[in-house]
Amino acid sequence: MFDLGWVQLFDKQTPIADGATVAVVVNHLGFWSMNACRIVYVIDEPERFGFAYGTLAQHAERGEERFTVEWNRKDETVWYDILAASQPGPMERLGYPIARRLQKRFAQDSMKAMKRAVS
Repeated sequence: MFDLGWVQLFDKQTPIADGATVAVVVNHLGFWSMNACRIVYVIDEPERFGFAYGTLAQHAERGEERFTVEWNRKDETVWYDILAASQPGPMERLGYPIARRLQKRFAQDSMKAMKRAVS
């Protein structure tokens, strides 16, 4: 869900575990930026798996993002969900409209990546 070409996760070997720190590396506006995050909780249930990370001081925004995959046994559907709550950091306030477009692009591209992964 992070292997999008313009977005990468570093280190890809980092386990999905409480307290794990990762960097989301983004290519935008002709340069790469690194946004550090820490996993704050993991969801590991029979029909639902996911995690949420919170931003660290090195992140362009302040907030939390949750990613879940859920299987509905009744109708055999699978759902991928992204929930984000954030505020712009000091540097991002200048480019807030661009940041919002990147967030929307990430959500769309992440869903496409998940579809590719399961097909």
